[in-house]
Amino acid sequence: MKKYRFHYFIICLGIICLGILSRKISFIPLFTGDLLYAVMIYVLTRIVFINNKGIQVAVISLLICYGIEFLQLYQGEWIIELRKTLFGRYVLGQGFLWSDMIAYTFGITIVFFIEDLTLKRLSNQASA
Repeated sequence: MKKYRFHYFIICLGIICLGILSRKISFIPLFTGDLLYAVMIYVLTRIVFINNKGIQVAVISLLICYGIEFLQLYQGEWIIELRKTLFGRYVLGQGFLWSDMIAYTFGITIVFFIEDLTLKRLSNQASA
């Protein structure tokens, strides 16, 4: 399974690049970055839980995304300072939005189905 971890890592790097690019191009809707953020969280979760079922990874990923979003409601001085850094801004976000929750849900749902279809196709090719 280490081979697949490497593939997921490469995919994750590509998603990060797409997410940053989506914030730099003005005609791309803002929710695209949030959707890609959720996809990245799913892929990172998949790397950690490589042997778990996709639905388990999806639920864990959603909980992580929702947790980070709700954490934005906390306005402690130390976390505000952390959010002023590039890392803090990209990882922790700036402010709570319900629309982000919807984007996360769609992103994880989409990547879950894409992964499921891809893995089924690969297993069918291997067994044929």
